Amino acid sequence: MIDKATSFSNVESMLATIRQYQADAAGKNTPAVLTPATPEVGKPTFGDAINSAISKTNDTQQYAGELRQAYDRGEEVPLTDVVLAMQKSSLSFEATLQIRNKVLKAYEDILNMPV
Repeated sequence: MIDKATSFSNVESMLATIRQYQADAAGKNTPAVLTPATPEVGKPTFGDAINSAISKTNDTQQYAGELRQAYDRGEEVPLTDVVLAMQKSSLSFEATLQIRNKVLKAYEDILNMPV
């Protein structure tokens, strides 16, 4: 049988060792304390990446719409450019939609995890 007192002291010893390694890695001599992570200056956050992707998708759709309208007005815009821009726009939207669906599925999976 496993002695509960011995197991507990082993766990505490292991946690102290891990905290010391964390402190050494961080360049500190004090034990590491759990604090909320703050993004470093200049590094994009997840929210920034999502906003950028959505903005690029929107720009692609706006450009395709402008080309289509210019072609409809009779301006000298090659039909191949219009079709290509529309396809890029569609593909960009579908990719963004799939990413959104995967993120929502992951969120639901995490939300439904037993604690």
